[in-house]
Amino acid sequence: MRIDFSQPCVMAVLNATPDSFFAGSRTADEAAIECRVRECLDQGADLIDVGGYSSRSGADVVAPDEEWRRVSTALGVVRRLAPHMPVSVDTFRASVAAQAAERFGEVIINDISAGELDPAMPATVARLGVPYIIMHMKGDPQTMQTLTDYRSDIVTEVCGYFGRRVAELTAAGIRRGNIVLDPGFGFAKTLEQNYELLAGLHKLCALGFPVLAGLSRKSMIYRALDASPADALAGTVALGWEALRQGATVLRVHDVREAADTVRLFGLYEQNRKQA
Repeated sequence: MRIDFSQPCVMAVLNATPDSFFAGSRTADEAAIECRVRECLDQGADLIDVGGYSSRSGADVVAPDEEWRRVSTALGVVRRLAPHMPVSVDTFRASVAAQAAERFGEVIINDISAGELDPAMPATVARLGVPYIIMHMKGDPQTMQTLTDYRSDIVTEVCGYFGRRVAELTAAGIRRGNIVLDPGFGFAKTLEQNYELLAGLHKLCALGFPVLAGLSRKSMIYRALDASPADALAGTVALGWEALRQGATVLRVHDVREAADTVRLFGLYEQNRKQA
């Protein structure tokens, strides 16, 4: 169930939540979860990212027991319908990560806080020996959009942060080869900072780790277009292509078929560009 993050792949969002920012992604009961899993499989997802705690700006706090109930329900459906599908768990809580691995086998941990919101997370990931996606964010979902001041340009800040954080995590026992970087588009960043970060994404990719781009239907798209998340699919595809062009290898998306098509066409383009 391991996945090669060095090659472009599509991570499908499965929000087992009632309050995620894109209404079309909410799957609040088991029937809706099953429908979403089948859709992801049919449309070409390479892995499914299960979350039980919305990380949108200002989201309500979810108790650990409730987060685990949501996550375990969704993971149970995924394992039943697609036993060999790689699965990531979108959580910053070590207890949820540990329970997921212990009950459902190897999972990828996708942590929006890079282990900073739960001090037990680095040791837990090291013990589990699983892939670990770490994201750049300041504060938490309740405070992050009040923390958009940076000492230098955003690209330098994010690259510097990951340099320090990777050193800390490897010192805690996490294998360097298990780490994936996520620049955290939309997390403690203004609209302009998001585009500055996207323009410099190649510098993050040059650090030598797989890079995940979570751009799907985010406010950096729909606010720039004076639209809504429901109207942001074309923008998501456009920015996803740009992220791949700069070296990102994981597209985390709500719209699986469109992202799978983007990855396929980008691969064909790259093959022919190198031969030209």
